[in-house]
Amino acid sequence: MTAEQADLARRFRELMLPHLDAAYNLARYLLRDPVAAEDVAQDAFLRAFRAFEGYRGGDPKAWILAIVRNCCHTWAKAAASDPTVPLERTKTDQGDDAGDAVESSAGPVDPEDSPETAAVRHNEIATMRELIENLPVPFRETLVLRELEELSYQEIAETTGTPIGTVMSRLARARHLLADAWRRRTAVREETRL
Repeated sequence: MTAEQADLARRFRELMLPHLDAAYNLARYLLRDPVAAEDVAQDAFLRAFRAFEGYRGGDPKAWILAIVRNCCHTWAKAAASDPTVPLERTKTDQGDDAGDAVESSAGPVDPEDSPETAAVRHNEIATMRELIENLPVPFRETLVLRELEELSYQEIAETTGTPIGTVMSRLARARHLLADAWRRRTAVREETRL
């Protein structure tokens, strides 16, 4: 390895690796499959590393998430054309993985919480993840990039390749759809309690 290649690898590690969790998180929400999200995030980082020599600056998080987004769309198209489902990907497996991902993405459980409070919090987080995952893709990705990954409107526009006005309208629509879905889910739960 030449000194130039070593410097390039060092810069990649410094600039891009801090965004590995964000890459997985975006892939997880776009694909709704934790195993596929791991594969796609890994593939995206490999592609980013190969293309890193052409990186000309700008926000590294927006740059890597744009690659993740493109890899997710490529994976989704390929998956749609292949109707087979591996035996190990059962509904119960997905539910268990999703619950683990929810808890880790939400942060540690407060040790001061009672078991009941922790269970309620876990249930609310799982419900919110499900509601976000059920949003149409353009709204889901915009919401995840803004609210979970805390990208600016400009960074979201760069990541998704859409105008800022579109980003703003998608975000407003996503928030509205999510709030409506939350109210419906809460109303259903209240009815079942009675």
